[in-house]
Amino acid sequence: MSKNELLITMDMVNEAREFLQTHIEKTPLRKSRCLSSEVYMKCENFQRTGSFKIRGALNRIRFLSEAEKKKGVVASSAGNHAQGVALGAKIYGIKSTIVMPVTAPMIKVLATQGYGSQVILEGEYYDLAYEKAREIAKTEGPVFIHPYQDQKVIAGQGTIGLEVIEQMKELGKPVDQVLVPIGGGGLIGGVAFVIKSHFPNCEVIGVVTEEAPGMKDLKDGKVPKPKAHVSTIADGIAVKKPSPEMFETYISKYVDKVVAVSDNEIAEAIVNLMEKDKMIVEGSGAVGVAALMSGRVVAKPNCVVLVCGGNIDLNTMFAVIETGLRHKGRLTRISVIVSDLPGVLAQMTAIVAKCRANILDVLHDRVSPELSVRETRIDFLLETSSFEHAKEVENEFVKAGIRILGGRP
Repeated sequence: MSKNELLITMDMVNEAREFLQTHIEKTPLRKSRCLSSEVYMKCENFQRTGSFKIRGALNRIRFLSEAEKKKGVVASSAGNHAQGVALGAKIYGIKSTIVMPVTAPMIKVLATQGYGSQVILEGEYYDLAYEKAREIAKTEGPVFIHPYQDQKVIAGQGTIGLEVIEQMKELGKPVDQVLVPIGGGGLIGGVAFVIKSHFPNCEVIGVVTEEAPGMKDLKDGKVPKPKAHVSTIADGIAVKKPSPEMFETYISKYVDKVVAVSDNEIAEAIVNLMEKDKMIVEGSGAVGVAALMSGRVVAKPNCVVLVCGGNIDLNTMFAVIETGLRHKGRLTRISVIVSDLPGVLAQMTAIVAKCRANILDVLHDRVSPELSVRETRIDFLLETSSFEHAKEVENEFVKAGIRILGGRP
């Protein structure tokens, strides 16, 4: 696909906005509580289907001819584009087939099926699901709805930029900086184009996961080297191979820089959003907040971070919360070796109580090879307030003559 086939105009975005406003939510722009007071969050996690993807998908589907509608549509997605296409197909009363990676969160699979789509699970990551969907389009005839490399899809995502500009204007503020997640590039392409058209000096920053840093590599002038296996809680932006066309058409022109964040930083951001902003946000939706919290990006005045989705699997959420709390010093595991005698455990629990920590779990181990006769290993999972608080508990154990194997964050 050529650059001209991908490039959008403001007329296209404005037309998409006029069409979409009767079908989607104008999501809120909220001042952040977990970041500085000058940071605003565009909350697409409150959008229909739980993410921004409905904008581009529905805008693309409305351009199908009657003959194409009879053939139905097929798409590949880690989950959010799937729901957007599924709902769009349902609105127009056409058949839809969605290919998703086998690693897609169950909440996204079930939601997609709930909109009436046939779901096929294929491959461990998005790229393999994409290949399967293209095969179905070629052999069976449905129209392939690309998640990002499509002019109408990009224009639909660009409507977010229009809303951001309008909402900041209502606050009497310009837009000085925008942080946008990058997977394939359709979201940041549309948003960056619109923002730069109105505020040429606004700094547009893309955020990727360290597991799929392809667009960052291209922006840094490097040759992307995709990992053999991609595993990240930011599944919505886990695209192994970056699109050269999207990079040349949008990222290279309208994005000032791209930064990468780790899963641990994303988990901490999700926990902070839950605790302080009372919002449920998925991994790919939290990467912008993670970039600011980690210091990889320093917020300028009138900074807007796009929180692009909230479809997080509950089982994943439990693991994310634990990881986020551990990296904030709120959960601590301390392992000790003590004499296997009556009263020893009571002594240690008394120390924990004295330090005002809370015991969440205790595990006894009497068979490890490092133990001598009459010794036992005890692993404590403690709720603490900080790393300093956890260290206080360790120090009290040491003072009591208890041998520490080590605490870990």
